[in-house]
Amino acid sequence: MSEHTPRWALAEDADGTWHAAPLEPGPTRGVTVRHPAEAIRTAPAGTRWVWRSTAAVYPRLLAAGVRVERCYDVEEAELLLLGHEGRFGEPRSAAAAWARLTGAPVPADPPQRAATPGTQDSLFDPQPAPVPLEALLAVHADQAKRHAATAHPDRMRLLTAAESAAFLVAAEMNRAGLPWRADVHRALLTALLGERYAGGGQPRRLAELADRISDAFGRRVRPELPADVVKAFAEAGIKLKSTRRWEIQGLDHPAVAPLLEFKKLYRIYTAHGWGWLADWVHDGRFRPEFIPGGTLTGRWVTNGGGALQIPKVIRRAVVADPGWRLVVADADQMEPRVLAAISRDPAFMEVAGRPEDLYTAISRQGFSGDRDMAKLAVLGAVYGQTSGDGLKNLAALRRRFPLAVAYVDDAARAGEEGRLVRTWLGRTCPPPADAPEPGEAGIPQERDEGYTPSYASTNTRARGRFTRNFVVQGSAADWALLLLAALRRATAGMRAELVFFQHDEVIVHCPQEEAEAVAEAIRAAGDLAGRIAFGDTPVRFPFTTAIVECYADAK
Repeated sequence: MSEHTPRWALAEDADGTWHAAPLEPGPTRGVTVRHPAEAIRTAPAGTRWVWRSTAAVYPRLLAAGVRVERCYDVEEAELLLLGHEGRFGEPRSAAAAWARLTGAPVPADPPQRAATPGTQDSLFDPQPAPVPLEALLAVHADQAKRHAATAHPDRMRLLTAAESAAFLVAAEMNRAGLPWRADVHRALLTALLGERYAGGGQPRRLAELADRISDAFGRRVRPELPADVVKAFAEAGIKLKSTRRWEIQGLDHPAVAPLLEFKKLYRIYTAHGWGWLADWVHDGRFRPEFIPGGTLTGRWVTNGGGALQIPKVIRRAVVADPGWRLVVADADQMEPRVLAAISRDPAFMEVAGRPEDLYTAISRQGFSGDRDMAKLAVLGAVYGQTSGDGLKNLAALRRRFPLAVAYVDDAARAGEEGRLVRTWLGRTCPPPADAPEPGEAGIPQERDEGYTPSYASTNTRARGRFTRNFVVQGSAADWALLLLAALRRATAGMRAELVFFQHDEVIVHCPQEEAEAVAEAIRAAGDLAGRIAFGDTPVRFPFTTAIVECYADAK
């Protein structure tokens, strides 16, 4: 942060009055206003705002047509600092932090609001009690001391700044929405599922498949009910533990083919069917609620809407406005590149800095040019595959990149021993005894992290597999925060809007004439994020970028 960047604090009283004042002493006086937008307009341009919660304040500002460049989110900072201090699960509200400072009873955090289709922000979330401006300033000062006491203060401050910026991005994305053609979506559903029958019930194609499945079993079976399917197979002499695809696709039974087709289409019908369309798409936009840092690794989640699980066939409905384009960018092999940067393995960094596919480059380092084998070796190191071919591949990787493998080995060992494990910037994975179940302590249930061992597991080896992955996946999530912050700043003077983000993918909706500039801004933001997060390393963070009218055409 530049020493010339003005900093103001903004807080709301219980009666709805807002108070704002500069943090640094000087001739500028504070203001008392009825709406936070008035305070923003009073302060100098470029002010960094210190406030209780971006999710609580910024949507109100956006609704009033006010955008801020920078902020410091006290409650997100408290969450990160509590985790770093090994106090995961303690209330993280500004009111709770103030109570701890003053020795008062610490209020619990309010429960998380369930998703409500059509709402775009946190205006109607249960909110903790407001804290006066003096209390907010005291908590902020205390957090500054706690940042200074961390193992790597500069990194921890950077993480807090990046997380704060991410909540600005999320609020803007929630307001902008992802362009969505309801007419295209309806046509896709009719083509896939058939016509809907008057009076309700499943559409024609699902009903036909259900009849074929029942005919194959010789009795009426409801294929949407796993217990009924398992029972039908048992009556046919086939014992199943579940109806998962991998368990039934190899069975020799006439019900298998229509059942697999039914399962695929039924998932679309229930997750992104006509009901979903009516609930979530309005005025040509799909507006899920994006939540940064919704998982322990720091990855984003959405509160409802299934935005992180949009099937490719349904992506046909994601269409840019006339004269506009979607710039869709995927970070190439992001997590292995992050491992190269954080492990400081010279050989791995050199390979990750070459202008070519990373797995192809690694395949020439002891894998006889076999890209698939090299990829399995790297993923085995990150995810902890230590048996069979995975063990052999890992040994080859260890010989070529010993520091990289040692880095994740050390993280796994720390997890097995119940120690705190941190990302490069300082996000902390707590000991298993402190880890919540999904849905508790602000951890939403809607997640899409791929394979990740249970963080709540008391099995030491499972815990080690999680922390092995945590240091890489979490550090990659930290890099992505910086990417988004840099991209937001680079596109601030354009009409372009960030409209979607998922782990390693970002979508920007922009006028056609801005598309090439946006694509270049994404590439530059990725490089800048790498330098800010990991320092001056040879590691490159390239993107595969597509400029398209329809999301489905990007891949």
